[in-house]
Amino acid sequence: MRDTLHAMILDGTYYAGDKLPKDEDIAETLGCARATVQRAMRDLSDSGIVERRRKGGTHVRPDPVTRTTVDIPITRKEIEQKGCVYGYQLIKQTKIETPIPVAASFGLSAPTEMLRIEALHLADQRPYMFEDRWVSLQTAPEILDVDLTHENANEWLVRNKPYTRCDIRFYATKATEYYADLLGADKAEALLVMERTTWIGDKPITTVKAVTTPGYQVLTQS
Repeated sequence: MRDTLHAMILDGTYYAGDKLPKDEDIAETLGCARATVQRAMRDLSDSGIVERRRKGGTHVRPDPVTRTTVDIPITRKEIEQKGCVYGYQLIKQTKIETPIPVAASFGLSAPTEMLRIEALHLADQRPYMFEDRWVSLQTAPEILDVDLTHENANEWLVRNKPYTRCDIRFYATKATEYYADLLGADKAEALLVMERTTWIGDKPITTVKAVTTPGYQVLTQS
């Protein structure tokens, strides 16, 4: 239903700025339940294609927004889907007070004690991705009971700590001596960095700085 309505906008049945018929009228015309149309409209609204206003109806956006969703991947699966054997090394884990930049990334007004985890993901016994992660012990205290020498925090958090908000940043950085040694890169070589921070409501769950090996690519499809 969502795709049908989207196609009607793309083929000019409805133009930018047009007001769409009422949900019940669309449901009757297309022979489906009103609730189905409402779900489809919510999806189109979330995608930035239409705009819904209470008592104002639904309009095709004059300036549609294109949004792409990037899911948080399980790194082990990502590596295995490339046909490689997954490996993992825990470098260090410590309970420590967050530095000011980390606290700020969570929107916290003051540093707080969290679990810091530094780990390396491997593909065919070669470095693939380095993670420098902070985990809130208020929203994810159970992680203290996880044996992080065998189970990586990325996979545990994806499976056990659903989030309501996620901020993601991508940028490039030059390989420091530390990153070069860890990832088998040349010093000052460009590396892709992905920073992700998640919350449940207004409470932080985790923030991670993932530094990848040279040549790493991100693919998203919609």
